[in-house]
Amino acid sequence: MNSPRFLRASFRTGITLKGLDGLLEAVGGVLLWFFKPEALGSTLQAIFQHELLRDPHDFLARHLLHTSEKIAQSDPLFASIFLVSHGLVKAALSVLLWMNQLWVYPVAIAVFAAFAIFGIFRYLHTHATLLIVIAAFDLLVVWLVWAEWGAERKNRAEPKV
Repeated sequence: MNSPRFLRASFRTGITLKGLDGLLEAVGGVLLWFFKPEALGSTLQAIFQHELLRDPHDFLARHLLHTSEKIAQSDPLFASIFLVSHGLVKAALSVLLWMNQLWVYPVAIAVFAAFAIFGIFRYLHTHATLLIVIAAFDLLVVWLVWAEWGAERKNRAEPKV
């Protein structure tokens, strides 16, 4: 289970998910920039109405609606800028990690660890369980990046025959 192939596949899966999450965040930030938060909330309500009638405890639907309500109560400009910048940083780091740029490994470790710490900090104020799940995923990705960085440095240090 701790084989180099498994770790590499896990690393690539993790950074791919981080990159996709970053792109979705950035798109959400752009949408928030152009659409009023109230309109976004009512659109989400219309999209998930059928699902919530069928399953009133649907995790994804309830979370998205709750998040849209929170955004509607906050400054949409700040939320938009935060989502776009946060999302683009994650996407850019993921692409650079895929490109195997050795210098980006410690940067990604620091940034993803900071995201995890921020998520835990926000959890202490909001008690939103999803923040802990995301922080745990961030820490898992930090560990995978660390392991891959070590393997890549070792691989590059070995003389080629």
